[in-house]
Amino acid sequence: MALGDALQNKLADNVFGFCRTLRRAGLAVDSRRIALAQQALGFVDIGRRDEVRAALEAVLVSRPEDRIVFYELFDAVFRNPDMARQLMAQLLPPNKAGERPARRPRSQEALRSPSEKASLRSTEQNEQTFEIDMAMTMSELDRLRQADFEQLSASEALRVQQLARRIPLCLPRYKSRRQASAMRGRQTDWRETARRAHRSYGEMLRLGYQEPMRRPMPLVILIDISGSMERYARMILSFLHAATHVSKPHVFAFGSRLTPLSKVFRQPDTDLMLLEAAQAIPDYAGGTRMAQSLQELRAKHRAAFVGRRSLVLVITDGLDTGEPGQLNEGLRWLRSVAGRLLWLNPLLRYSGYQPLAAGASTLARFSDSMMAVHNLESLEVFSQAVEQLLGRDSLCR
Repeated sequence: MALGDALQNKLADNVFGFCRTLRRAGLAVDSRRIALAQQALGFVDIGRRDEVRAALEAVLVSRPEDRIVFYELFDAVFRNPDMARQLMAQLLPPNKAGERPARRPRSQEALRSPSEKASLRSTEQNEQTFEIDMAMTMSELDRLRQADFEQLSASEALRVQQLARRIPLCLPRYKSRRQASAMRGRQTDWRETARRAHRSYGEMLRLGYQEPMRRPMPLVILIDISGSMERYARMILSFLHAATHVSKPHVFAFGSRLTPLSKVFRQPDTDLMLLEAAQAIPDYAGGTRMAQSLQELRAKHRAAFVGRRSLVLVITDGLDTGEPGQLNEGLRWLRSVAGRLLWLNPLLRYSGYQPLAAGASTLARFSDSMMAVHNLESLEVFSQAVEQLLGRDSLCR
């Protein structure tokens, strides 16, 4: 194994090239972590592979789901003594057949050379029709529709994110107390009738009518942004931002604390919304304390719930680390102020899943329905099921 020639000052370049490869694979590696990685190697024996890998893992990996990708890229980069230098020069040699078993998509994409990426991009751009990119065949579309968000490569995640924004969400409507003019109705609109009579020189030729206005049901979104929900949260936020721009929902992110995102959700561009949301959330990819977040929601944001008509979407895997008693109290209050409470859970992708964890079982007890949201197909099923679950008129009509 060659970790770089420290006597010739190549170790820093090798580590820097390795960090750039990790960043391509989607790991949160910034300049501060690169500096920490350089410092960490000063405390271990660089001649021992296991110590070097443990030191780099301690400062460069912050999520459990990134650990396998880190191991694969570490083995790929530090097996070849010239690999890091070649990464720095952006000239990655192709892998030899049979040298290594198939890696995860994120690792394969990170190790792909720029010429290969450019060739793929040109192929995708040239093979287009008026309706659909022919590079994405029907089998490819089906695969992306059924692929778990967590298993996508970086480029696939961007493509799926674009597809998720096209899924319509038929939100339910309710009858408001306000009246609006209508062609037919049970109540006469005397003001409109007088207006028509004035246009016909005082003759009351036709009556005007009123009917209750139909408004979109108030929507409150509570989305878990903990480490286990990071990729799912990004995809679902993209979907809901594009699908609910008419209803102007109240949006809150919760992890170890509650972060209002309603103002950020007013941003018309979805990419800018995601960027501003990431900047606004201080505990992104941290732990989950739903009970504490519900207490803050109850104390500071009660106005988000309108007359027990609000549709509340709780998007979480239910892996809460707070006190079960406080969570039970918080969810009882949330159920009392909500019209309907729907739990969207990525873990339902497993056929044998049961909400046995303390937080999950409590949430299941107070929810009206529980649905899976782990891929494009599940988002489509959820969108179609909302109207049927609530049994009301839809905004799509």
